[in-house]
Amino acid sequence: MPDLLTFEGRKQRAKFRAWHRGTREADFMIGGFFDRYHADWTEEELAWFEALLEEDDVDVMAWALKTQPTPPRFQGKLIEAMQQLDYVDIPR
Repeated sequence: MPDLLTFEGRKQRAKFRAWHRGTREADFMIGGFFDRYHADWTEEELAWFEALLEEDDVDVMAWALKTQPTPPRFQGKLIEAMQQLDYVDIPR
């Protein structure tokens, strides 16, 4: 198991948490977002995503779908990228 204190270990943990949300819809939205964008994340961006993972899926999905306002702490370029939804690859 990776050392969860390392940056790469934190990314691995975030990937697992992003893809194991509890519903397929949340898995595709949050996991797909991680897969598309995580490679170039800074420490600050990873910390943002880790905080996002602590939120309820229904809230994260509402912010991504723009059906609810995004709280100030999550506003910025990452939530704007999530709101594009162009990273969701739903297998058929």
